[in-house]
Amino acid sequence: MKVILLQDVKSLGKKGEIVNISDGYARNFVLPKKFGIEANNKNMNDLRLQKKKEEKIAQENLEAAKELARKLEAGKVELSIKVGEGGKAFGSVSSKEIATAVKDQMGLDVDKKKIQLKDTIKMLGTQQVPVKLHSEVTADLKVVVTAEA
Repeated sequence: MKVILLQDVKSLGKKGEIVNISDGYARNFVLPKKFGIEANNKNMNDLRLQKKKEEKIAQENLEAAKELARKLEAGKVELSIKVGEGGKAFGSVSSKEIATAVKDQMGLDVDKKKIQLKDTIKMLGTQQVPVKLHSEVTADLKVVVTAEA
């Protein structure tokens, strides 16, 4: 019997796959536990439509991430930190502060978890900070750190 899997099943396959299994296994285990549905014409068509919809949504998400990346790379964010004698900084700039500054200065929402700082910024000057917006899209945000007056 051909069955369309509704979720990942360890010994059979992944969600959305069409697998050929014995009738008894399908009737007694896979179908009653809602791990899969019978692969008839209606269900096959529904699966095809669902996959097309998922591909369209994934494409829209990719386009939105590319557009956000263009906006981030075109702009810059300015932050100021306290500085003592000799230009030594008191404190640092974290990804949370950068995300807040992007929202305030550029009007764009960026999750602080997507900002990939290796370490907090502890010196004055301009830095390029990578922002991973999508699995295929990473933007470089220009962050200018100045001394607080």
